[in-house]
Amino acid sequence: MSPAVLGAVLGGALASGLLLVGWRVTVLRRPSLAVRVLPYLRDLPQRDAVPAIGAVPGAGPGSRNALVTLLGPLLEQGARSVERALGGSASVRRRLRRAGLESTVHELRIEQVVWGLVAFSATAALGVLRALSGSVAPVSWLVLSAVAFAAGVIARDTWLTSQVTRRERQVLAEFPTVAELLALAVAAGEGPVAALERVVRRSGGALSADLGRVLAAIRTGEPVADAFDRMAADTGLPLVARFAQGIAIAVERGTPLAEVLHAQASDVREAGRRQLIESAARREVLMMVPVVFLVLPVTVMFAFWPGYVGLSLTAP
Repeated sequence: MSPAVLGAVLGGALASGLLLVGWRVTVLRRPSLAVRVLPYLRDLPQRDAVPAIGAVPGAGPGSRNALVTLLGPLLEQGARSVERALGGSASVRRRLRRAGLESTVHELRIEQVVWGLVAFSATAALGVLRALSGSVAPVSWLVLSAVAFAAGVIARDTWLTSQVTRRERQVLAEFPTVAELLALAVAAGEGPVAALERVVRRSGGALSADLGRVLAAIRTGEPVADAFDRMAADTGLPLVARFAQGIAIAVERGTPLAEVLHAQASDVREAGRRQLIESAARREVLMMVPVVFLVLPVTVMFAFWPGYVGLSLTAP
């Protein structure tokens, strides 16, 4: 092939690539149909959207690409396999509610498969690099990659548990303030629903989000007592469950709600103070470890070393 023909072919390939890139950029910059239509449909009631088969959670119309489309069936099959292997859908669903996540159990299984594939790919890539640099046993690296996949799947479940723990700590930290605000609003003459609406509008956080869901259920026609009973059943904290049950009983029987809320806030503050004292007692024991094993030997050495040196110098 002559240089002129080769230059023409390369120039044509470069021009075609630039045209394809430019066309793709114009397509990506063009607003999608959902962006153009949804602002006019937000006030209309919408049915629950059913995810399409092969759709990956978090991949919207603008971010879905050929790779996601190709991996969708594989991830679906992997999620079903993980569900059959691990089970415990009720426990996972309960933890998802306690963590305040809108994901379903199936979406969590897909995330577990993705975490496992990432760990498997990283371990397999490391094994390939070791194989290129020297002689390694491929079977051992294959087994190690499978173990890494299982570790990734379990790591996502462990991360969900840590999310639940972190959110419950936030709820306990916010609870006394929210309970006091509700008590002040009720004592000022507002009803339970109006006081709840005022507190949800003026506050923010994990507990405020839970109360916002309760308020949304009440606005749709659910009784106040039933909404708070469902909140007590969904939460994993005994203090919050007792708070919700106390409000439900107070609304049903007409007992003074302000006193109940003040008592609940006092109980939570007392429980937090007791937990802080217990944590301080445990930390006190841990603080003795560096004192006994680090500071005390150095102090003894400084005390006895000069005498030992003096005895060794004066000894015949």
